[in-house]
Amino acid sequence: MARVHSSTTLAETLSWYCSLFLVVMLVMSCCESSSSENESMVIRVQTYDNGARPCDEIYVVREGETLHTISEKCGDPYIVEENPHIHDPDDVFPGLVIKITPFKKM
Repeated sequence: MARVHSSTTLAETLSWYCSLFLVVMLVMSCCESSSSENESMVIRVQTYDNGARPCDEIYVVREGETLHTISEKCGDPYIVEENPHIHDPDDVFPGLVIKITPFKKM
């Protein structure tokens, strides 16, 4: 029978621990994102119940949203002017952070 070198055994053991660590981190990240989505749903529902505006000053674009829908939802017709980092109004993607300043009627 061939003798296995101790450094090979050590490398195999280390790779198993690294693989296990990566799997645990992956599972934890999936669980964390779903719980944060649930918390944000609760916060949005509470905001509507209190009669407050539906958007915070800092807004993160969600999937399927456009600047037009965000403008209507948040009451801010000047989103492009207030966010100089938006070069193309048609190039809005999920995760984009924008500033919201609602238009106040007098």
